Amino acid sequence: MATVEAQRAFFAQLITGAAGVRNSRLTKAFATVPRERFLGTGPWKVSSGHGYIETPSDDPAFLYQDVVVALDEERRINNGQPTLHAVCLAALHVVEGETLVHVGAGTGYYTAVLADLVGPAGRVFAYEIDPALSARACKNLAGMPSVTLLPHSGAEGRLPACDALYVSAGATAPLDIWLDALRPAGRLLFPLTPDGHGSASGAGGMLLVTRVQDRYAARFICPVMIIECAGGRNHEMAKKLAHAFRRGDAEKVRSLRRGTSPDETAWCAGDGWWLSTASVE
Repeated sequence: MATVEAQRAFFAQLITGAAGVRNSRLTKAFATVPRERFLGTGPWKVSSGHGYIETPSDDPAFLYQDVVVALDEERRINNGQPTLHAVCLAALHVVEGETLVHVGAGTGYYTAVLADLVGPAGRVFAYEIDPALSARACKNLAGMPSVTLLPHSGAEGRLPACDALYVSAGATAPLDIWLDALRPAGRLLFPLTPDGHGSASGAGGMLLVTRVQDRYAARFICPVMIIECAGGRNHEMAKKLAHAFRRGDAEKVRSLRRGTSPDETAWCAGDGWWLSTASVE
């Protein structure tokens, strides 16, 4: 019978391979961080796409598949799909020694993966507004000196200056506090999503924004459906986004503009920002 370490190593190769990612550091991070430590006592509830099914036992082997696991079944809050996060973290291109901000840490699993990627010389500031989840994350991340857990919103106030900012909840705009926190060449990756049903926002896209001096390159990485970001949503903007995504041309986005009037290259425009199909000049 395979050890849990062998299962975890297989899982790491499986999800990075399925995601089309060739990144040995990311594969190592997924092979290192014990997912079961962050998901509570089994058996666990796994999403089938039409509700949850319970694993037959508390064997961690059931977690080392590309499955979405419930953190709070009633509120449909989950530990996200590993292949989605593999695609996203590869695109974020985390470098050892960097300072990262993680908004929407949940119970801390992907925060721990980020901490492994930045290494002992890096820092991760993790925000989780939900009291029950942040309490669990605090316990789960104890003993990781590179991680600071902040049990409040990452969508308001001021964030630490960072090299990369990863958001795990759907917003209707690239918030100013996220963009303002980016250092030169800093990257923001977040789900830009319209309204959905229940606790999950509708189908949108993971938007990667890269600061290029005082401008911002931008492109969508992949489609996404995800829980909504508290404090990061506007109903009217959500309707605009729904219309934009329905056109099916999100792959044309090349840049984010701030503080200027939209022109003929605008893909979608919000309050003080807009996405353009033109590249950064």
